[in-house]
Amino acid sequence: MREELRWTGDIGRVVVSRKDDKWFVSILVRTDDANTMVQVPLFDDRPAVGVDVGINTLATCSDGTKYENPRPLKRYLRKLRRAGRMLSRKVYLSRNWHKARKRLAHVHYRIACIREDSHHKASTSIVRKASAIGIETLNVSGLLKNRKLAKALSDSALSKFLTMLKYKAERRGIPITEASMFFASSKTCSSCGHKKAELNLSERTYHCTECSFTCDRDVNAAMNLCPV
Repeated sequence: MREELRWTGDIGRVVVSRKDDKWFVSILVRTDDANTMVQVPLFDDRPAVGVDVGINTLATCSDGTKYENPRPLKRYLRKLRRAGRMLSRKVYLSRNWHKARKRLAHVHYRIACIREDSHHKASTSIVRKASAIGIETLNVSGLLKNRKLAKALSDSALSKFLTMLKYKAERRGIPITEASMFFASSKTCSSCGHKKAELNLSERTYHCTECSFTCDRDVNAAMNLCPV
């Protein structure tokens, strides 16, 4: 299969990679400033958007939009374990061992593709509708110390999603505001600013005892992260 380059210029670097017996070629082309592709904003009156990330819901925006998290590792865990057992039972470097290794690699590749696809779709949708974006600062290493949440956090790859959101916003000239790591976006009322002392994970609806404001927990956190 052959495809012509989309840009004209000097070829700086060519990287050939292989994933799941599929070959990919990445070509770096140095173009003139006049030929540089510039992304034009799709909306003239776009609002500022706050984005709260989580495990069950990948991203929740301050306007109420939610992007579901497919959690592919959880979906394919049974198939992954089965492929791993089949590989361990084969004679090392035998023909059947290579076949089993390819099956295991295919499951891993499938999981990575589903995760990356959901991240790309959600991040692109967010940057297309926002004039400014507010996000939270995650302490990933600290969160992974929780054994009950470590697997789900790794499956969600929230840090990678936020990195993807940052570089896409930078390309479009959209400013990104990162809240402090210790900012309690979930515990703080987005209406009056009252902060709760405790908020259990099971409480999915935020109810303020001061101003009687009631809202979805994730939407309330996203509204607190929204740059105004």
